[in-house]
Amino acid sequence: MLRVIQSTVITLVCLVCVSANAASWSEIRNQSSRVNGFMPYQVSKSQGKIWLEVNEFNQPFIMYTGLPYGVGSNDIGLDRGQLGESRLVQFEKYGNKILLKQLNTRYRADSDNMAEKSSVKEAFASSVLYGFKIEARSGKRHLIDITPFLMQDLHGISERLEVTNQGSFNVDSSRSAVLTDNAKNFPKNTAFESLLTFTGNNPGDYVKQVVPSPGLITIQQQVQFVALPDGGYEPRQFHPKSGFFALTFADYATPLTESIEQKLIYRHRITRDEEGNIKPIVYYLDPGAPEPVKTALLEGARWWAQAFDAVGLEGAYEVKVLPEDVDPLDVRYNVIQWVHRATRGWSYGMALADPRTGEIIKGHVTLGSLRVRQDLLIANALTGSATNENKQQKALEMALARIRQLSAHEVGHTLGLAHNFAASVNNRASVMDYPHPFVTLQDGKISLEQAYAEGIGRWDIEAVRYGYAEFQPEEEAQALRDIVRNTTAKGLFFISDPDARPQGGSQSEGHLWDNGTNPAHELNRVLEIRQHALQNFGMANLSDGQPFSELAETLVPLYLFHRYQVEAAVKWLGGTHFEYSVKGDSYYPVRSVDTEQQLEALEVLLRTLSVETLLPPESILKMIPPKAYGYSKTRESFPSQTGSTLDPIAMADVSAQHTLKLMLHPERLARLLQQKARDPELLGLEDMLSELLSATLRATESDGLGGLIQQRVDYLTVKHILIAASDPEASAEVRAHLHSEIGKLGGWLTTQAKRNPVRFLWLKALVDKYQAGDFKVDYVKPLEIPPGSPIGN
Repeated sequence: MLRVIQSTVITLVCLVCVSANAASWSEIRNQSSRVNGFMPYQVSKSQGKIWLEVNEFNQPFIMYTGLPYGVGSNDIGLDRGQLGESRLVQFEKYGNKILLKQLNTRYRADSDNMAEKSSVKEAFASSVLYGFKIEARSGKRHLIDITPFLMQDLHGISERLEVTNQGSFNVDSSRSAVLTDNAKNFPKNTAFESLLTFTGNNPGDYVKQVVPSPGLITIQQQVQFVALPDGGYEPRQFHPKSGFFALTFADYATPLTESIEQKLIYRHRITRDEEGNIKPIVYYLDPGAPEPVKTALLEGARWWAQAFDAVGLEGAYEVKVLPEDVDPLDVRYNVIQWVHRATRGWSYGMALADPRTGEIIKGHVTLGSLRVRQDLLIANALTGSATNENKQQKALEMALARIRQLSAHEVGHTLGLAHNFAASVNNRASVMDYPHPFVTLQDGKISLEQAYAEGIGRWDIEAVRYGYAEFQPEEEAQALRDIVRNTTAKGLFFISDPDARPQGGSQSEGHLWDNGTNPAHELNRVLEIRQHALQNFGMANLSDGQPFSELAETLVPLYLFHRYQVEAAVKWLGGTHFEYSVKGDSYYPVRSVDTEQQLEALEVLLRTLSVETLLPPESILKMIPPKAYGYSKTRESFPSQTGSTLDPIAMADVSAQHTLKLMLHPERLARLLQQKARDPELLGLEDMLSELLSATLRATESDGLGGLIQQRVDYLTVKHILIAASDPEASAEVRAHLHSEIGKLGGWLTTQAKRNPVRFLWLKALVDKYQAGDFKVDYVKPLEIPPGSPIGN
């Protein structure tokens, strides 16, 4: 997971005072201590105040926020070590006031013509972040009290709590303070820290889970001022197939024949000493990571050296353990931080970068500590490693292999690289993909040997070549185009978030947490592994001394082991093949997925709705009791409509609903409708609905528990067809066709309800409600599937 922080740095002259008002200056100096560094400041611990010395005006620098301490909930997203918004700012003096102004970096004129630059500057608004009274002055030096500014919610904590439905909170200044002991000065940056207490009513469940008094959330906020890098950096142009993040801005100085919108990539600067030797980009690992995780993190992060070496930049990249005398807040150090949360959640690769050029100033990686435990849970669910020492070792090796990949992945973001979700179709060609554990059946046993790839991928090398290889200025443009062409010629694909994440997405190669070149084949294979593991699930999956009820949470990732491959396979229904083509480099016309492949995907998707797939083995249902005293269900548990007992119908519900929501997504239905109109040989909307109803409502009736699961799947199928037909976001044509199909279904249900009222009468009533305009989406409250993504986090 990634975040890029646009930033700019400057020289900030901080809090020291020399004064035209000798009494004022002397008074402040006598009651405070000077701290030298990038921005000198005066600090009074007894008063809890900090004064900043400003002696340069209209000189830009970077201001960014961060959280040295987190809230502890992945769902809220306020984590330890998080970097927040980064702003290009400057101090400006007006009479007896000094204003801190945020500059507008989105619109500019990169020109030597000062009048042209001014015309753009004057056309767009800026933002004054705060106004300071001048407390003392001496010549060009001005002293301001920065304490009230630091007591504000500059990181947007209140907004984040509100967005995540955790209540309305505001800073309570009586419970807040500037942490004078935590203010720090370095050669290139100055950091201040505040303890802010937010008060509010009706706190949400996530807050209640992690905060001791949920109405009072106390969190530490950091504000940093950072110097802009010196000259000499050469920006590099963005290409949509380069794999890099884009810095986008409007340059009104571009020639009339060129686009105003310009794009550069984010990357570190490659520097050399006087002898021409490369000065390495160095990352430093948090020494707080425990072994054997620490070693795995080091090994994974060091994989990128393979890529730099491969493109002729030997020695350009290193990873070390952070020395004891180095503060991770020092902007001169790229850091890999190990963080803890109450729940599993995303890891992040963030970059502090110059918003003018895209030059990365500091890479900051945040890795979640629950990653290893989740992978061990998955391994135990698959292999029953809880009480087998040999299997435990294999499970640990799998988890550490994932940690290496995770470390490399997040560092990749801080090198400027975006996600590449097409790497799985290229035999795991990039660490910038989200990898699903690739497990196999060997001699009737599940093997974890190939679960995660080792080392940097082939695509990663080509991406580093584009971003970091050195060229003569006059040769760079052509060299970059050649890299893109050669990468494409090698059959290496790049598909990123906008085309891989949407549930209604059409891109046939870009998927999260998948494996293999053929998603339908892989889904069939994954279902076989899942079934094998379910049949063998039992005592071996439980550690000695653990209540049997705890098997319920181990069962979750196994029963839903196929969920992400479903997301990959469903993209073949109405799916398209395309790439990020650029005129002059390569061009591949957009084409539909072949009919045979769409039918293949449909067949295996319908398999996930079958009683055979959804019915848990009776041995599992007999083994897992309600929660033992002192234990309780969590968000990682299956929902239940049978009270405290394990509910196999609810398990089937969340799995089937996952498939149906994807198959019946309005955008997917629109593509099916249109592709059939363009080519009658392709799969159409009515074709898919016919196969879906044949596999569910019209299937041979099962008995026993399987019959009840079948009844639930029937209900979910009808419900989601009606939801799609009622969706105001669906196209008019889709709704018209669905309306027609629902009419036919209503007639068929009328006949079937007479034969089997228990199975069909209620479904007929649902269709009648739709036709009468009285259908409610939540006619029965939907069950919530336990969280899956991020896998192993």
